[in-house]
Amino acid sequence: MSLIQGTGVPLDTLQQQAAPVAAQSIQLASEENLSLVHILMKGGWIMVPILFLFFLGLIIFFERFITIRKAAKFDNGLMSQVKSNVLAGKLDAALAVCRSSNTALGRMLSKGLLRVGRPIKDIEGAIENVGKLEVAKLEKNINILGIIAGIAPMLGFVGTIFGVIAIFHDVELAGGIDIASVSGGLYVKMIASASGLTVGILAYIGYHVLNMMVERLILRIETDAVEFIDLLDEPGA
Repeated sequence: MSLIQGTGVPLDTLQQQAAPVAAQSIQLASEENLSLVHILMKGGWIMVPILFLFFLGLIIFFERFITIRKAAKFDNGLMSQVKSNVLAGKLDAALAVCRSSNTALGRMLSKGLLRVGRPIKDIEGAIENVGKLEVAKLEKNINILGIIAGIAPMLGFVGTIFGVIAIFHDVELAGGIDIASVSGGLYVKMIASASGLTVGILAYIGYHVLNMMVERLILRIETDAVEFIDLLDEPGA
């Protein structure tokens, strides 16, 4: 049996004493490094609708983001081709260019070209109506993100309130206050509030990001549409 110099304590004894300490340290470390899923599960039943809103908002945001980005990829030569064809009197060629572009602007200009020969107000009205339909397509489901931004935090607070009610009910049944159990219960129930607020903030950010993207796209479309109307309204056009 070997001894540690200067202590006179057998090495085996020290190893046996250190083993439980090491095991306890590993257990504490594992408890401190709880997985996100495990933490969320402690929030209770209210976490189910909150997580549902989170994934719903995620799907809507990325679907709309990709759609708007795709719609924002304009054919830079579209207006120049339409303009040159209109000035040359080749309306059929201009119409073919618009239809082949498969963009919101192309569909608006197509409707305007089909109205050439009528009063300019009729052409403006036709383009405006198509523009409204295109904007409605772009804004589809974006308002749901705004609803999620308002509902998710409220659900989190509801979960916390129900949790506090349950805690005080347990205190009443126990006939006394156990600080450890009360603080632990509040810790668990505050997870619902934190989760609801997080989902609400993310949905709020996503809602405004998408709206800004749509507004920039609308401004660009309107600018090109006005240029097209001015082209038709020019003398000799």
